[in-house]
Amino acid sequence: MIEADLAVVGISELATPIGPAPRIGGELGRLRVEHAAAIASCAGRIVFVGTEREFGETVRLVDGAVRVDAQGGTALPGFVDAHTHLPFTGWREREFDERLRGATYSEIAARGGGILSTVEKVRSATVEDLAGDVRSRLDAMLRLGTTTVEAKSGYGLSLPDEIKQLEALRLAAAEHPVEVVPTFLGAHTIPREHRADREAYVDALVEEMLPEVSRRALAEYADVFIDAQAFTIAEARVILEAARGLGLGIRVHADQLADDGAAMLAAELGAASADHLEYASDAGLAALARAGTSGVLLPAATFFLMSDRRPPGRRLVDFGVPVVLATDFNPGSCPLESMGAALAFGCLTARLGVDEAITAATLNAAHALGRSDSTGSLEPGKRADVVIHAVPSRHHLVYRMGLPRVRQVVAAGRLVWEDLQPLPAR
Repeated sequence: MIEADLAVVGISELATPIGPAPRIGGELGRLRVEHAAAIASCAGRIVFVGTEREFGETVRLVDGAVRVDAQGGTALPGFVDAHTHLPFTGWREREFDERLRGATYSEIAARGGGILSTVEKVRSATVEDLAGDVRSRLDAMLRLGTTTVEAKSGYGLSLPDEIKQLEALRLAAAEHPVEVVPTFLGAHTIPREHRADREAYVDALVEEMLPEVSRRALAEYADVFIDAQAFTIAEARVILEAARGLGLGIRVHADQLADDGAAMLAAELGAASADHLEYASDAGLAALARAGTSGVLLPAATFFLMSDRRPPGRRLVDFGVPVVLATDFNPGSCPLESMGAALAFGCLTARLGVDEAITAATLNAAHALGRSDSTGSLEPGKRADVVIHAVPSRHHLVYRMGLPRVRQVVAAGRLVWEDLQPLPAR
């Protein structure tokens, strides 16, 4: 008999991708689907996935084991959000209203709004302030089914303030059920004090910030935003090569607002991911596919910015790029904590199928963060990150979008969220 200290039973449908490798092309939507299913874990790791009949025949619950009743819900792996900007303070709702009245993201940034307005607020905040904000956002994401999240700095743009953001991430994540993967994004934009001397800021990134981040082991990845309002291809190459030389993985904000050639650079440097890609060329996508670099789609941001350009979901699939879905949670272009909503936008605007979107939000996202050996799918040996959605099948998550339907969240084999309150009577 298999011994377990946690079991989830009463599952109407269980759907999961399988394996440590990302799914690409026609395999993106290939899921294992079980009906009348159960899952069991021991010491935080999955030990059984199958039917309830098989569960009854092969699994023994140890004394004190937790038994979770899914009540006919649908089980998916915990969502893996592979692109967020968690450690900030303050919001930018007035800029949102400006965009509703016709201002563009680039226009707002050019006159000192956008990222730089958040930089001012972060620089005046304490590490404790930022950590408190991060904790509350992790709480919200957990309740919405996210169990692993990548989180970028990039709102400090000076050595002490970038370090402060990364330290806030570490402090907030220390005892939180959501696993946080930190990314250094000091190359988010050029700060005001360096606008007349861009080279000095690039030098500071390469010679001061990156070495200190590496020395303190505060980040696993480094990222660069390549854009007319941010960094050039040449500047990004210098920064990313320096990061790679220090042992950091690399990521790229690529071709979001124009075809800057950023996807090509990401592929050339062997980046873990190229993110956004709305304007990426066919040559850029082909290069990503050859390099095995993940393409992270952020369809909610595209929608929030009211862009006429659709996220290139079907193009990435056709080129064989590992497709990932993420929220892009940030205060300016996408204040969205919900991976469930990102899933819906991935289907309705990036033209992914429901099963393709599930893989992109779980296994493929875990691969992009170097976590696919341990999470992103429901199978023995992986961490028990399980979310029960209060719907009879996975298709309802998109078909009936708009209402949070997470019933239970298990993270690393522990029940960390449960909402069994009935809906109010009419």
